[in-house]
Amino acid sequence: MTTDIQTQTERAAQTIAASRYVIALVGAGISVESGIPPFRGKGGLWTKHGEPPMDGYERFLADPATHWRQMLERRASDDEFSQALREARPNAAHVALARLESMGVLRHTISQNIDNLHFEAGSVAVTEIHGNRTKVRCIDCGARWPWSEFVAEHPEMASDVEGAPACPQCGGVVKGDTVMFGEPIPRAFLAECDAQAELADCVLIAGTSATVYPAAAFPEMVLRAGGTIVEVNTEETPFSRHASATLRGPAGQMLPALVTALEAVSNTKAMKGNLP
Repeated sequence: MTTDIQTQTERAAQTIAASRYVIALVGAGISVESGIPPFRGKGGLWTKHGEPPMDGYERFLADPATHWRQMLERRASDDEFSQALREARPNAAHVALARLESMGVLRHTISQNIDNLHFEAGSVAVTEIHGNRTKVRCIDCGARWPWSEFVAEHPEMASDVEGAPACPQCGGVVKGDTVMFGEPIPRAFLAECDAQAELADCVLIAGTSATVYPAAAFPEMVLRAGGTIVEVNTEETPFSRHASATLRGPAGQMLPALVTALEAVSNTKAMKGNLP
């Protein structure tokens, strides 16, 4: 670790330790370190293969049965993204975030990823603003279930709503939980993110360009309220100039170092508290 990174890590730890309520905003950069290709940018799936239809949600509403059939086919396929999702495991960044949560340092994580890896790493307080690929959701009442549980327990529903599953709670249409192009982000997701941003006085931004809204609005909310930002990214972002500390490198390297620094700060405080 270079002297500059060491200094920034210690500064980040001090900033976070001095904060009352810390949240994280994370993005595809963390998933990339688990072998999941990004959608945008160099090597991105959309860069190589083109973007999916912008009216995906409209198409779903018009023909849910076809969408379900295609979704089942995609989940069973060996295309680059599907295979990467099936094989991906939490990396050191996911583990570090889970550790920060268990330490009582990190109160909530807002994730733009759909891969479920935060939960697999042990995090609990997570809002996945774009949904979770391992779940399904009713678009009417908002109820959610694990994909495997829903498909196993309700196979007879395959023809209830024009060939697509029906919600066992309200009878509405069920779709994959991931948010499609043209689909409004579920209000419950946004409400939770807004509530967390209002509580926060520090945001840890990691593995995201923080340029896509509404996700980028949450650190803006914290800044406007006088809060601080700690950034962990390989590249500069619009929030870099506002950051109290910037760790310029892969989250899988920077976040574990931050955990170690925060543990040192905590131990120092404990030792001072025990002095006569």
